[in-house]
Amino acid sequence: MTLKERAKQLKTDIPAVYLALRHHSTPLMAKILAAVTVAYALSPIDLIPDFIPVLGYLDDVLLLPAMIALTIRLIPKDVWTACREQAQGMWADGRPKKWYYAIPIVLFWLIILAIIIKAIV
Repeated sequence: MTLKERAKQLKTDIPAVYLALRHHSTPLMAKILAAVTVAYALSPIDLIPDFIPVLGYLDDVLLLPAMIALTIRLIPKDVWTACREQAQGMWADGRPKKWYYAIPIVLFWLIILAIIIKAIV
């Protein structure tokens, strides 16, 4: 599978991981890892900032797909198949249809930023 094909697959896998997070048959450990994976995927702040040459994109190229792969391994096959089918076309135009799911993540990072600024000042 080429890098371009893998990138297209992420457009289906990230929403499918979110759907698996909400599925009642997903084990607790898989739900926890799915929550972390979806939060990281939607987070505007990366572990390694993108402006750092080469290293900035390594987390997007290596870390996120690794988190998704680990999450998928913890989800039962039948649940994953159903979630992946349901996720087909959710990001058909290149962005999520329900963008407001990112609001809690943005608020979380704004609170963290406010705490850091308050500690510095």
